[in-house]
Amino acid sequence: MEVKIAELINFAEKLLLASIALLAIVATGQEVIKIIENQSVGLADLLLLFIYTEVLGMIGIFFVSKRIPITLPIFIAITAITRLIILQGKDMDMISLVYEASAILILALAVLAVRYRPKNHYSYQTDD
Repeated sequence: MEVKIAELINFAEKLLLASIALLAIVATGQEVIKIIENQSVGLADLLLLFIYTEVLGMIGIFFVSKRIPITLPIFIAITAITRLIILQGKDMDMISLVYEASAILILALAVLAVRYRPKNHYSYQTDD
């Protein structure tokens, strides 16, 4: 019974990830069409396309290795916050800018902490 439940959860996980990949491809296509229609490419547009690329890359890595490196979602979050700052423009409240920049710094420090952790660490998803 436990094996069947585990297989069902594994199937659901793969189905959801495939759905997310398909929707990211659709969203990328929609964004490219919008760029072509506007005949203009902004930094916010490029960052959004980069986010879609990172999501697809993360899903691709999962299907190959059955793992999602924790740094990839953190990089996506950093890019998303950066895009938010750009979209808010120069008229944004300065304290909001400080908070958002602080969030980017905390995420960057988290990446450093994860990358330079001791080798004898606990691993959540392993085949061992």
